[in-house]
Amino acid sequence: MKALVLEKIRELSLRDIALPQEVGPRDVKIAIHTVGICGSDVHYYTHGRIGPFVVEEPMVLGHEAAGTVVETGSAVTSLKPGDRVCMEPGIPNPNSRASRLGLYNLDPEVTFWATPPVHGCLTPHVVHPADYAYKLPDAVSFAEGAMVEPLAVGIHAAAKARIAPGETALVTGAGPIGILTALAALAAGCARVFISDLQQAKLDIAGRYPGITPVNIATGNLRQTIAEATGDWGVDVVFEASGNARAFEGLFDLIRPGGAAVLVGMPVSPVPFDVVAAQAREVRIETVFRYAHVYDRAIDLIASGKIDLKPLITETFAFEDAITAFERAAEGRPGDVKLQIRL
Repeated sequence: MKALVLEKIRELSLRDIALPQEVGPRDVKIAIHTVGICGSDVHYYTHGRIGPFVVEEPMVLGHEAAGTVVETGSAVTSLKPGDRVCMEPGIPNPNSRASRLGLYNLDPEVTFWATPPVHGCLTPHVVHPADYAYKLPDAVSFAEGAMVEPLAVGIHAAAKARIAPGETALVTGAGPIGILTALAALAAGCARVFISDLQQAKLDIAGRYPGITPVNIATGNLRQTIAEATGDWGVDVVFEASGNARAFEGLFDLIRPGGAAVLVGMPVSPVPFDVVAAQAREVRIETVFRYAHVYDRAIDLIASGKIDLKPLITETFAFEDAITAFERAAEGRPGDVKLQIRL
């Protein structure tokens, strides 16, 4: 099948490649409709690696996807041909110790689309376990279905925060994950969410949502803004979603005593970590790696209208223009939130 293949750093091609197409008893075959471009896809394109995951041979990109079931395995009863679905891209070993504990996202054996050496889904058809394909309600479009994957990160982060109704949160970093985390925090019960960034264009997009207050740290003082808004008490939870080491400077000064810090972004360099500042406020520190057990809730939140993803879809490209789409994504335009490819 034709697929978008990362040949090596900064080299993409749309070409035929042999991919598994045998449908097992518990599998479904899916005609891919829409795929979102994730920051990790772009990082593999521009750098060829993320930590220990190195692209050493051609790899199909893409892991945020929605499509239509066209064939089901003999043991599949939950789905049928014609069903519209989105898919969890990570497939664990169901018998691993992590999976038995309910932490299947932490299973060392997990295979995750477009993580070397596993091929992704930017190709017309994929075969996927039915247990990790979720039926989309009529009210949820393919484009929204392809955004369930990044939204799941935000919902997982909000769950880790243990938000109580009426709390105040701060999200540092207004990229796609940051904005989706802010929306998930509101849906989880936060009365208001501040979001900080250097790029005003992204802050303007986030600020369109009721309940989200943008703060440009290039022109304003984040600590002063939070102090004034909370009576010098601090926010209940900070979600660090930028992955920028500088975001950790003074991070705990923004959190109320007994509050929480949820680390969502993944820094590529060491970060300054003030242990005493965290201890002095007994800040609870949580970490996030992908997500587990949240896809159903993410879909329900979109279908109910509690979370509106449409303003975050910046532009959609045809499959034949997929290379152009990745070149655009690599530019990192301030006004771009989510670029998608329609097959």
